Amino acid sequence: KAAKEHKIPEDLDKVLENKVMKRASDLYYTSTAAVEMRCLDGTDEEGIISKSVSSHSDLIPGVYEGGLKIWECTFDLIDYFSEAKIEFTNKAVLDLGCGAGLLGIVALKGKAEKVHFQDYNSTVIDEITLPNAVANCINAGSGGNRKTSKPPSKRPKKAEGLLPDALNKCRFFSGEWSAVSKLLLSNKPVSKYDIILTSETIYNPNYYSALHDTLAQLLDKNGRVYLAGKVLYFGVGGGIYIFEKFIEERNVFRSSIVKIIDKGLQRCIMEIAFKDSS
Repeated sequence: KAAKEHKIPEDLDKVLENKVMKRASDLYYTSTAAVEMRCLDGTDEEGIISKSVSSHSDLIPGVYEGGLKIWECTFDLIDYFSEAKIEFTNKAVLDLGCGAGLLGIVALKGKAEKVHFQDYNSTVIDEITLPNAVANCINAGSGGNRKTSKPPSKRPKKAEGLLPDALNKCRFFSGEWSAVSKLLLSNKPVSKYDIILTSETIYNPNYYSALHDTLAQLLDKNGRVYLAGKVLYFGVGGGIYIFEKFIEERNVFRSSIVKIIDKGLQRCIMEIAFKDSS
């Protein structure tokens, strides 16, 4: 799937038009149900919403890769950022397989120097990720207490409260990992990422080679990857320990399981770094 950069529209109010916002972990995010209702007739460019709904599937390999849904490991990773005091200040961050983009938005709130978002589907970037980034920036700039302020309604507030530079730190990309890597590396001078965040991207072992190569190509030599995933993805065949073994065999990275979540289906947080990194 070809890589494409999605420009941030000048009219930010237009981005949030007809969006219904929800809230979790002090973050605003677009209601997927409302997006689905609006795009069920195939008005989204890729037609992924109607295909996903008609097939009753959150995954259609090579067509739709689950970005319309916020998977539970996303919140595991957000919790881990606080527990481990992960520092985003002045860091270059990539939210890989971003979906709703909540991981990247947390990094943005943590004063990252730049945050890039990537998802397989362009519809996800346009309808979910970009609106979420805009909604969180507008709210952050409103001067109110984020914990008590009301989320944007179906008619979101005007955009004048936007933090002046927050969205300028963001770029948005769609396409498969190898194509997006090529596009990013074509920017001169090549700027690699201090931190790559990724959640629930290891469900299919067929994608491990592309994921591993993308991390190897885009991570700074002393950078860190924080990956969240389930121990086993039933019906698809992937899982955290299977990916860990894959990493070991490639002998490029060192990895460690830094947190295990035992509620429900066991989930883990993995930290990955180059073997020769400091």
